[in-house]
Amino acid sequence: MQKVHFIGIAGIGMSAVAVMMKELGWDVSGSDEAFYPPASDYLNEAGILFVTGYRKEHVPKDADLIVLGRNAKLSPETNEEVQAALESGIKIKSFPEVLGDIAKEKESLVVAGSYGKSTCTALAAWILVHAGKKPSYFVGAVAPSLKSTAHIDSGKEFILEGDEYPTSQTDNQSKFLHYHAQHVLLTSAVHDHVNVFPTTEAYEAPFIELLSALPQKGSVVVKESPETTRILEKLGRQAVTYSAQSTSADWYARNISYDEITRFDIYKDNEKIISIESQLLGEHNVENVVGVTAFLMETGTATPKEIAAGVHTFKGVRRRLDNTAPNSRVPVLEGFGSSYEKARSAITATTLHFPKRRLVIVFEPHTFGWRNRANLSWYDTVFESATLVFIAPPETQGAQTHDQLQHEEIVDRVRESGIEVKPFGLDKGEADGLVDMLEENDVVLILTSGHMNGLVEVLPKKITTKFPKQ
Repeated sequence: MQKVHFIGIAGIGMSAVAVMMKELGWDVSGSDEAFYPPASDYLNEAGILFVTGYRKEHVPKDADLIVLGRNAKLSPETNEEVQAALESGIKIKSFPEVLGDIAKEKESLVVAGSYGKSTCTALAAWILVHAGKKPSYFVGAVAPSLKSTAHIDSGKEFILEGDEYPTSQTDNQSKFLHYHAQHVLLTSAVHDHVNVFPTTEAYEAPFIELLSALPQKGSVVVKESPETTRILEKLGRQAVTYSAQSTSADWYARNISYDEITRFDIYKDNEKIISIESQLLGEHNVENVVGVTAFLMETGTATPKEIAAGVHTFKGVRRRLDNTAPNSRVPVLEGFGSSYEKARSAITATTLHFPKRRLVIVFEPHTFGWRNRANLSWYDTVFESATLVFIAPPETQGAQTHDQLQHEEIVDRVRESGIEVKPFGLDKGEADGLVDMLEENDVVLILTSGHMNGLVEVLPKKITTKFPKQ
C-alpha cells in the first residue's frame, strides 16, 4: 500500500481528492488548521484521520507522495511542515496534478466558469450515476445525491469541476489545465478573483487556453453571454450555446413555472426535447439544467429519458439555496455568495419562490472580490429586493495583498442604497439579537463562502427554536 500525506487536507478540493486516493487504495493522512464543515465532516465520514495544526513531525518519513495545498498559510517561510516536506525528498504534487494523472485514463468532461460549475458538475455526475453508467467525478461542493464529492468508478466518463484559480503557490497554471479535457461546458466567464486576475483579459486567458487545447472532435457548450462570445471570437471556434430563455441560443427553456417544484420544457432549435421537473430553485438553476442537458446530449453521454429522471431526483448542492431549517416556519436558505453574480442569483431565486415573504439577508464579505475597494460599487445594487441586511465584518486573511475594505465602509455603502442594514459581529451571542428581529413572515438568506464563526449552523437552530413548525 502506498502512502500519501495531504498538507491542507480540509479544503473542499483537497478533501475530495484525499477520499479519491483512499478509494484507489492509498494510505491517506493529513493536516490542517482553522477548518470547518462540510469538508471536515466529509473527511471524518470517510474515515480519514488528520491532525490539527502544522508541525514538521507530521510529515511521514515513509510517505510515497505529499499533496500540498495552495492556502496562504502553506508558505515554506512560515510553515514548518511545508518546509519539512520540501526538504524530505518525497515527491510533492498539487491536487490538480493528481486529478490530471487520473483523468488521463478516462474521457474527461470538464465543467468550467465563474459561477454555476459546482451545481452543473454535481448534476451531470448524478444523472450518469442514476442511469447506472458508473462515472468518476470530482465536485468542488457537497451534493447530497452523491455519496461523496469525488469518486472513482469503472465507467469511461470522468466529470470534473474545473477551477480557473492557480494550481499552487509554485504553479500559476489554472487548475483545469491539468485535467486533459476532451469536452468542456463553460457556464460563465464574468471577471472574478481580482487578486489573481487584475484585468478582464487576464481572467479570460485561462479559459481560452483550456478551449484551445481541446481535441478537434471535442464538444464545447457555452452559456450565451457577451463574455463567452468574446472568448469564442478570440479562439475562432464554434460552440453550442444555451440559455435559460433566450431563443437565440441553440438550447433554451420554455413554459417555466416556479413553485416548490420548478417545471419547464427544454428546446433545441425550436424542437421540444424534454420536459423537466426539478427541486432546484431559481432561473439560474433552470439555466444550469439546460446547460447540463445540452452538454450530455451533445457529447452523446445521456439520453433525454436519463436526464429527466436524474434531474427529477437531484437534491441540489449544499450551500446553494438548500433549506437549513426544514422544521422552522421561517425558511433559512444558505447561498454561496462568493461573487456579485452568485449573490444576485441567490437573492433573485429566493424572491421568486417566496414572493410574499420579507427577505432578510445575513451576509459575510468573505472573498477577495467582496473585500476589494475596486468593487465597492457592487454594494449599490446587490441587495435589491431585501428588506433587512445584516453584514458581518470582512474576512482578514490576505488583507495585506489588496486594497481591503473596512466593515464600516461596506455598511455605509449599503445604507446609502436605501436598504435597512445592521452591522453584525461574528460573536455567537449576537445571534440571539438577530433572531429577535425576525418576523413570522420572513425568509432568511445566509450568504457567505466562509463559516461565519459557526453561525451558519447556529442561526438555523435558533430560528427553528423560535419558529418551530406546529
